[in-house]
Amino acid sequence: MKRYQWIKWRTFILWLAALVLTGVLLWVGGPTSWNIALTIVGIVMQLLFAIMFMIVQFVALFWFLARGRTYWILPGETGATWDDYRGNPEIVENAKRIVTLLKGVKEFKEMGGEAIRGLLLCGPPGTGKSYLAQVIANEAQVPFAYASAPSFQNMFFGVGNLKVMRLYKKTRKLATVYGACIIFIDEIDAIGMSRQAGAGGGGMFGMGGGSGLLNELLLQMDPPNIDNSRFAKLLRSLGLRRKKAERPPVLTVAATNLPDVLDPALLRPGRFDRQLWVDTPDYDGRVDVFQYYLRKVKRDSTLTPEAAALDTVGYSPAQIKHIVNESLVIAHQRGAQEASYEDFRAAMETYEWGLKQPLRSMRDDEKRNVAYHEAGHAVAQYLLKPHDRVWKVTIIRRGGALGLAATKPTHERYNRSDSEILAEIQVCLAARAVEEVFLGKKLNGVTSDLQQATEMAGAYLGMVGMGDELFSWLATGSRADALKALRPKINELLKDQMLQVKNLVREHADFVHSIAEELLKQGDLTGEEIEQIYVRLYGRSRPEPTEVKPQAVIDSLAQVAQEQLLEENSNDTKDSE
Repeated sequence: MKRYQWIKWRTFILWLAALVLTGVLLWVGGPTSWNIALTIVGIVMQLLFAIMFMIVQFVALFWFLARGRTYWILPGETGATWDDYRGNPEIVENAKRIVTLLKGVKEFKEMGGEAIRGLLLCGPPGTGKSYLAQVIANEAQVPFAYASAPSFQNMFFGVGNLKVMRLYKKTRKLATVYGACIIFIDEIDAIGMSRQAGAGGGGMFGMGGGSGLLNELLLQMDPPNIDNSRFAKLLRSLGLRRKKAERPPVLTVAATNLPDVLDPALLRPGRFDRQLWVDTPDYDGRVDVFQYYLRKVKRDSTLTPEAAALDTVGYSPAQIKHIVNESLVIAHQRGAQEASYEDFRAAMETYEWGLKQPLRSMRDDEKRNVAYHEAGHAVAQYLLKPHDRVWKVTIIRRGGALGLAATKPTHERYNRSDSEILAEIQVCLAARAVEEVFLGKKLNGVTSDLQQATEMAGAYLGMVGMGDELFSWLATGSRADALKALRPKINELLKDQMLQVKNLVREHADFVHSIAEELLKQGDLTGEEIEQIYVRLYGRSRPEPTEVKPQAVIDSLAQVAQEQLLEENSNDTKDSE
């Protein structure tokens, strides 16, 4: 340190001596030396002016391009609290621990700990990742910066790095004032994807910045201990400040839907070493979310949080908010003062399937074909899927579909058995089965049905090991080649399921005809109306479905049963003797 200070003082003395010597020579040389000196100074000043003019232009250009598209929220400017974040109580508990650390940074450091620097929020879109970050900032009473990762990218190589540097520089200043600060970067995978050999951009026009932008982010998240203020740097350079440099507590919160593609350096300790998976809420969570949004709107007694939550399995909080608002739109359009459950159902149908677009010019025979097609799906869904309920069957065009038969789960399902997958295959094939059995022809409306049935049969045999082999096509890396290799077995399985579903629709022919006739009269049917038709025909509610098995398994079970019967007969004969 002393040697470094001596070098600085020696440099200062040499410059001072050079200036004194120059002044002496000019004084001794007289007017001639002064004129020469003024000429040289004029030329130098012109060059400096030209250089400064160019520098100012480039600085202005890069300043304009490097402006961060960042939204700043200071403490007290947002009212988002824990009561406003609904549906995932476990996530809230984990987030509260982070708030505790942000509020008690000083005490935590006195214990010998180090403030966390990164939090990665993973999960599907609309689950409230950015909103959770706002709640954390508001509850901790620290500044919050909202930025999108693609906004750091720029056509000029290096400008994105400047944006990141300026963002973190401002954040550290605010952290010094407020005790901590939070940066939220949405869609972090746009700049944080795993680096590969030769992936970095180069030259002046390096679109996106290549890996250089990611490198800058890595450095800013885990920088060395430095003094940022100029006064502290001056005191340290003069040897008047010996206090250890510290890093202001800056928490970087990022969100992504694709955590698997992130660079390993982003996930190491010291950066995004803490991860939270923000998933869609379960039934209890959806009830909580609906209670939060429905209490803000006018609704009648038919629209309850429990009924709405049962219909929205897999919905995110953002989707729930949208559906509630669309229910009010539909109620307002029909002149009602309150939203009802029927408005809610209509909003869900529009959101999932699109607007109704009836084909008024469709011939009666074509309508009959569509009606029997959808009746086949509805019958198979009603009789073969015990964990689902028929929600809507329609022959009114929505989007690109002439008709559809939709189900809703009765509760959350996290796995499926082999019989349930086979039942789903039969549901896909039921429309073709009805066409062949009752219409005596084959129609082209089964394109997506056959595609879905083939994919499920391929997964049944080649991915989840439910056939006679444990081979998985996931190990080959080429799904198409594996499907070709399994084509004979897939086709055999599909034919077996087609035979079984044909027997099913023959046994319930009256059910098929009744549904098709009602569809031709009304255009669409609800699950409750399907239930009423079945009760009217058979005098009972839906029976418990039997497990669906491949024909080979059925034959094997029949053979085992026959052998057991023969063995029992032989034992009876021996006993009688």
